[in-house]
Amino acid sequence: MPGYDFELILSRPLFEQELDPLFHRTQGNVTVGFVRGPEQAEHPGQAGCSWEAGSLAAAVMEVIGHIEASAPGLRALRVEADPLLSMRDIAERVGRTIESVRLSVKGARGPGNFPTSETTTPRHRLWRWSQVAAWYGIDDPQIREAGPTSRAINGWLALREIVPQVAPEPRTVVSALAVAVRESA
Repeated sequence: MPGYDFELILSRPLFEQELDPLFHRTQGNVTVGFVRGPEQAEHPGQAGCSWEAGSLAAAVMEVIGHIEASAPGLRALRVEADPLLSMRDIAERVGRTIESVRLSVKGARGPGNFPTSETTTPRHRLWRWSQVAAWYGIDDPQIREAGPTSRAINGWLALREIVPQVAPEPRTVVSALAVAVRESA
């Protein structure tokens, strides 16, 4: 079964006491930020997920189910399925050294015009995998699946939030996306 990496934006961070139930449900394949108490929960939470499933849609829906079941009142708001990667992550994915990637970023290696980093801090930069894969000429089927799947699931999450009585069941969304991905391949 393929493994999928994605991030979920949550309605709030998890509280410290919610970590063990989530860990047990997901066997440590979901990483979250947490806060000690409700007074610190003013910002959305995030969950970094690495999950094996038959499809990206199935992986996302399974993790949403686990997160929401382990933390009452917590809701997934959005999925981001095109991960942001560090130079080390890029090197691992493209089978190169970190130095080779660093030289590509600087324009000293490769065709030039390396993708611009999405986030930059004084000590850390992150790049969008779809842009990096295209630059290296890597055809990643998971990236082709990520765009339409994340848009559809984000639409479902919004519908579920606004008019939950008409939002289809998660398995219905997964089935519909499986057909759409098969037909587009």
